[in-house]
Amino acid sequence: MGHLDHAALGWLTPTLSYVMACIGAALGLRCTVRALGATGRSRRNWLVTAASAIGTGIWTMHFVAMLGFSVSGTDIRYDVPLTIASLLVAMVVVSAGVFAVGYGRDRVRALFLGGLTTGLGVASMHYLGMAAVRLHGGVHYDPVLVGLSVLIAVVAATAALWAALNIKSPVAVTIASLIMGAAVSSMHYTGMFAVSVRVSPSGDVLPGATAMQFIFPLAVGLGSYLFLTSAFVALSPTTGEREATASARRSCRRSRAAPFSRSEIFRRMAAYSMKSPTWQCAASL
Repeated sequence: MGHLDHAALGWLTPTLSYVMACIGAALGLRCTVRALGATGRSRRNWLVTAASAIGTGIWTMHFVAMLGFSVSGTDIRYDVPLTIASLLVAMVVVSAGVFAVGYGRDRVRALFLGGLTTGLGVASMHYLGMAAVRLHGGVHYDPVLVGLSVLIAVVAATAALWAALNIKSPVAVTIASLIMGAAVSSMHYTGMFAVSVRVSPSGDVLPGATAMQFIFPLAVGLGSYLFLTSAFVALSPTTGEREATASARRSCRRSRAAPFSRSEIFRRMAAYSMKSPTWQCAASL
């Protein structure tokens, strides 16, 4: 049996992966809150942004954590097509769950189906990403821990969607995102503790790319996307702010279009004459 190290780089990868999961959750929750207050194309766009943020955050969390994964006695490579497929799976299933909640009329049913779909999709993303691992030996899983990781994924996804429906304030969203980050990280490491590797020493060159060749640049790119999207959301006006601006503009137009009364006309004429040079000259005599 090969010795598995889940933190070969120390606490750097677990901490950074948790931060990425929290950022993705916070951004996704904020976008979902915006979507529920919008209609039409605006709602759809906010839901797409929410799904991409949550999916990207979960995927980035997983593979940032995998940067610290090592097995004694063998190198590790990653199958590029399978790794990209795991990212697409994360995006698609999270989109399904978020849209189910965003457009569902029966909130309880939408929450259940959305949480189940998203949770199973997150677990599929994790194990599809693990299937992309290439090493000298065979990978085996503890079925009990695998089942527990899937259960954690479903519960975490349902809790995230519930939070999106019921939590509005920025402070509550921040707290919920910290909890969600911990849940996603717990799911990942539970799934990783289910892994055992029977190493078969070999001098053959492993197919695929190393973590630093492929995973690290992709994680950096997706992390940059999360930060830029966070800035966009922070600078975008909320629905309440847009309604207040529109109401102020309507009031301004009505005040400009309204005809003046006779007394208002005389008052303005008097005020104008007081400011005229002729009146000021007469007043100085």
